[in-house]
Amino acid sequence: MKLSSLLFISLSLFSMSVTAHGPTPQKADESIVIDAPIEKTWAVVKEFDQISKWHPDVKSSEGDGKNKSDSVRSMTLETGGVVKESLDYYSDKDHEYNYRLKGENTDVFPISSHTSAIQLIAEGDKTLVKWKSRFYRGDTGNSPSKNLNDESAVKAMKKFIQNGLKGLKKSLE
Repeated sequence: MKLSSLLFISLSLFSMSVTAHGPTPQKADESIVIDAPIEKTWAVVKEFDQISKWHPDVKSSEGDGKNKSDSVRSMTLETGGVVKESLDYYSDKDHEYNYRLKGENTDVFPISSHTSAIQLIAEGDKTLVKWKSRFYRGDTGNSPSKNLNDESAVKAMKKFIQNGLKGLKKSLE
């Protein structure tokens, strides 16, 4: 085979692999300062399966009440859909927990997976609440529909986190 033919085949394969990549991870990082001490704020946030008590987008929530690795929660959103998540890490001492999506439900939330963390930091007699999430769009194929693309995933996750932080602030102040 001639060198020019090999070069053509190599470049063709390379260009196909470049255009055939999957989605990139997206993120939503939000925070809020709450005019309440960290222990009071943590007392509300730490109950992983009780998010419906302070998040306005969550109609009801339930779980095993254990607040440890592998604990689970099921959230019924105000839109009627159900989302299931599980704890990966939980620390009363650090006022923090990390959790992940347990089962995808793109009809409810336009993401295919996510890992998130909530961390509280004392700022005098106030509390800084940080909520971070890393996720993939609902359709991980190369040509996602508009409702399952990166933009819709970021918009939905940011809105969910922002509404949650506002709801938490309202419940504590």
